[in-house]
Amino acid sequence: MKNFALIGAAGYIAPRHMKAIKDTGNALLAAMDKNDSVGIIDSHFPEAAFFTEFEQFERFVDLSKKQGTDLDYVAIASPNYLHDSHIRFALRHGADAICEKPLVLNPQNIDELLLAEKDSGKRVFNILQLRLHPSIVSLKEKVAAAVAADPNKVYDVDLTYLTSRGNWYFTSWKGEDAKSGGIATNIGVHFYDMLGWVFGDLIENKAHLKQADCSAGFLRFKHANVRWFLSVNYDYIPQEIKQTGQRTYRSITVDGDEIEFSGGFTDLHTASYQDILNGGGFGLEEARKSIEIVSQIRNMEIVTSGSDIHPFVAKVC
Repeated sequence: MKNFALIGAAGYIAPRHMKAIKDTGNALLAAMDKNDSVGIIDSHFPEAAFFTEFEQFERFVDLSKKQGTDLDYVAIASPNYLHDSHIRFALRHGADAICEKPLVLNPQNIDELLLAEKDSGKRVFNILQLRLHPSIVSLKEKVAAAVAADPNKVYDVDLTYLTSRGNWYFTSWKGEDAKSGGIATNIGVHFYDMLGWVFGDLIENKAHLKQADCSAGFLRFKHANVRWFLSVNYDYIPQEIKQTGQRTYRSITVDGDEIEFSGGFTDLHTASYQDILNGGGFGLEEARKSIEIVSQIRNMEIVTSGSDIHPFVAKVC
């Protein structure tokens, strides 16, 4: 049994980390969040210590270590802009870090964390759960086989992801680009990771749309041309999806064929934890490509014309 702490216990994704810790047979010693709406802890680890002040949380970790209870892992589900700091906390206290996406907001943070990782002798892992989704694993195998037969093979891919959010989203840290990285970073980074994992090195990156509630662009990988559109605005969801009562729409087409991956997301954190505990996991360098992509998108100028614009952009413009 390994001992865990969790930073960011009140967020949307925190229950998946709690469930993953429990399902893999481990213990949550302490959790920390400045917000105290964390009753979900009772469903997993009612005996865990909880703190709303980081200094008290750190004191608990220090005292536990002095009393002979070492911390093996710190799970990090805090706001994006705090990931770097909280990863460093884990390493300083002799624990490996398991961090939500995005790992960090800028590529230079990865370089600095590599040095911190080396100095501490501990590891940093990123939750890149789509790499474990059966449909995506199958797609990667299919693409690898096709590329082996034809090294010049290039696919045409459309990525469309709309996950409706209410007004609270824009009032929270997620609505501040400096804290979340913006729409492309906050809800798109794991898709960019998946695309790079499947289709190879990035060759070209364009931004066609950057607004508070949506973003769109074009990515050229070694083996795919990708038009992408991301949004948290319910208005842009296709009418036929609205009629079913759903508020989320995910679609990835590869050469016109839909990749079915709408289900199976809830257990991928548990699979990610099990992979790490078994000696696998995705480290700092494996997160680099997606962090470079979102950093570029955040800082590049918009291109408003071209044949590579996602069709959903017309819904906005």
